[in-house]
Amino acid sequence: MATSRLNASLRFPSSRRLDCESYVSLRADDKICPNHSRSLWPSYPKSKRRSDFGGECYYSMETIYTLIASLKMAKPERRYPGEPKGFVEEMRFVVMKMHPRDQVKEGKNESNGLVSTWNFTIEGYLKFLVDSKLVFETLERIINESTLQAYAGLKNTGLERTENLSRDLEWFKEQGYEIPEPMAPGKIYSQHLKNIAEKDPQAFICHFYNINFAHSAGGRMIRTKVAEKILDNKELEFYKWDGQLSELLQNVSEELNKVAELWTREEKNHCLAETEISFKFYWEIFRFLMS
Repeated sequence: MATSRLNASLRFPSSRRLDCESYVSLRADDKICPNHSRSLWPSYPKSKRRSDFGGECYYSMETIYTLIASLKMAKPERRYPGEPKGFVEEMRFVVMKMHPRDQVKEGKNESNGLVSTWNFTIEGYLKFLVDSKLVFETLERIINESTLQAYAGLKNTGLERTENLSRDLEWFKEQGYEIPEPMAPGKIYSQHLKNIAEKDPQAFICHFYNINFAHSAGGRMIRTKVAEKILDNKELEFYKWDGQLSELLQNVSEELNKVAELWTREEKNHCLAETEISFKFYWEIFRFLMS
């Protein structure tokens, strides 16, 4: 077997950053160092001198190449924003990057945010509620009927909105308002969810996260403005949850993190990339609030 000779007087560098090829001269031979056999890192006791090792020893080429490979500094693994705290934090980071600056900064939502400039009307708000109901209804039906393990822990989370929206629309009907049929934005978004539910769970979970978490945050701010301007301060069921909302969101976050732990980095990135699509779909529904 081809081997390489190492002078026993050499001291190997303590830093793995150094390239050990600078310390190894390669040659063809068939001897193995009798003192250290195939050990990658010979231990030289301080009490022994070079003469105790007989001057020279030999390592197999296979061992030398293994040593070289082990000493090369590994390329540091890329860390994604929010990754140390779990995948939900990664999704939140991507969402916040996509929000307009004046909507993200706390304290500006009420005075300078986009919502304060919207011209709320009952007709536009009803369209928003109807399309929102269709999207939530589709989302929840998929979760409840699917046999995919990724969705198993997302059933009955307490974030479901379909029943609450049904009660709100019934109240508007009792007030004499005509309830419209779902519009194109809601229908298109609903169909997209159906299309990706079984074949692309990573993308679907991105929508699940954005629909539920966006409503729990921005939705409550919209609730206040709508109630003040067109509902005589009436609080709708759409913005009420059974139990503490913070606890419900935390439980869902933990479940989503568990699901994502089984994904590859590529699958996680694919989920994150779907954020822009979810924004575009739901933004079309939000536009009804500005009419």
